[in-house]
Amino acid sequence: MTGAPVNFWEVGTVILVGVLVWALSTFLIRRVSRRIAKGIGVLNKGRFRWVAPALQALESQRREQRARTIGSLLTSVVTVVITVIVIFYVLKAFGVDIAPLLASVGVVGIAIGFGSQQLIRDYLAGIFISLEDQYGIGDHIVTSEVEGTVKAVGLRITKVEAEDGTIWYLRNGEIMRVGNRSQGNYVPPQEDPATQEGN
Repeated sequence: MTGAPVNFWEVGTVILVGVLVWALSTFLIRRVSRRIAKGIGVLNKGRFRWVAPALQALESQRREQRARTIGSLLTSVVTVVITVIVIFYVLKAFGVDIAPLLASVGVVGIAIGFGSQQLIRDYLAGIFISLEDQYGIGDHIVTSEVEGTVKAVGLRITKVEAEDGTIWYLRNGEIMRVGNRSQGNYVPPQEDPATQEGN
C-alpha cells in the first residue's frame, strides 16, 4: 500500500464500466440463446446462417436444453472474468501492488487445476456432449455402465433411467463410449422362434 491518495473517481469509473460490460455481455448471450432456443427461423440471416443446418435436425426440447446450457456456461465465464478484472483495477486504484497478487493467483490456479482435474474433465465432456448433440433428454442410450433413457443432461452429470427403474448418475468425463439408439435406424434384434417355442 502506497501513500498516494485514493482516486475515488477512478474506482467508481472502473466499477461502472465493469457493470456495464457485464450487463451488455449477459444481454447479448441471453438474446442469442433465446434465438437458438426458438429455432432456425431467426438464424437464417447474416452471420448466424452457418448455425441453421446444425439446428434443423434438433428437436425443440433438445435445442432449448443446449441453448440454456451454453448460455449459462458463457454467462458464468463472463461474470468471473469481468469480476476478477474489476477487482484488480480497484485494488490498483487503492494503491495496492497487484504484482504479488497476480503471482499468487497463478500459483493458486495451478494448484486448483491439479486438484480438480476430474471436475474440469467432467465439465469439458459435458460441453462437448451438448455441442455435438451426442444425446439428449428422452434418447435411449447404451454406455459401458448402463442402458436406459436419458432424463437430464448437465455439464457434470448425465442422469439415465434404466429399464428396471433405477436412476443412474453418470459423470460425463467417465463416459468413454456411448451408443444412441434414438438416432439413426436402430432395429431391435429379433428373437429366435425356436427359443420362443421352447419357452
